[in-house]
Amino acid sequence: MNDVRELLGRVAEDAGQPVISTEVVYARAARVRRRRVAAVSAAAVCAVAAGAFVVPGLSVGQEQSPRTSSVAAPAGLAGNSARAGKLIKLLPAGVGSVEQVSLAVILKQATPEQAEEHLLGPLDGQYSVRRDGGVGYLVIGTMDAKTVEGKLGPGPRDTDLCRTRTGEPPRTDCVSEKLPDGSELTIWSDSMDYGDGGTPRWGQELVARLSLKDGGQLIMRASTGFEADTAQGPLLKTPPVTHEQLRTLMLRPELRVQK
Repeated sequence: MNDVRELLGRVAEDAGQPVISTEVVYARAARVRRRRVAAVSAAAVCAVAAGAFVVPGLSVGQEQSPRTSSVAAPAGLAGNSARAGKLIKLLPAGVGSVEQVSLAVILKQATPEQAEEHLLGPLDGQYSVRRDGGVGYLVIGTMDAKTVEGKLGPGPRDTDLCRTRTGEPPRTDCVSEKLPDGSELTIWSDSMDYGDGGTPRWGQELVARLSLKDGGQLIMRASTGFEADTAQGPLLKTPPVTHEQLRTLMLRPELRVQK
């Protein structure tokens, strides 16, 4: 997850691109990891899980005024997108108020044009979850097999997602399972404690990666939120969903690209 922290602090390196795309996020994450470990690894994709953004048109030294915390509309009311409405139907009761958001807008005050994304999966996107006064996030991202191969390159890959990696905190409560359809689902807990003092400071999260039989990937982060001037509220006490609830979500066909 060091990739996420590094990318969040480098928002202008792709200046000139018309929009933010999920592919750009994954590509940058792969390049960062290749420089760090001098090897291509599947962990580069898992580490990002669509949680970091490069915002065209913003420079690293650009002053940004603090964003006033906003209060999201309750789930199902005005302000929620069609995607959020569909996701809400899949979430367990009591999860909180859910709204589709843009982390690029929240974190870097990007314009809607700068924050536009090209989403592959039917429910891909970033969603705020408000509960008990706190604000966390669910981030969903999909890559097809061609994109995965293009970003990670050919050759052998490290597929043991539960293994502790240099410079990263242990992936606790990590469980990997083979599914009947030939795909593999791995879920772990990430403390996000890298000791670098970076901003924003992300809270604990659950991360899930579903490696599909066709080579594609579905990744989801269930984050307790972040601390920064732009934060929409305090951290959630626990991730938006539990380990078992996240597993159930990852197995829902509604999240997959239909062929």
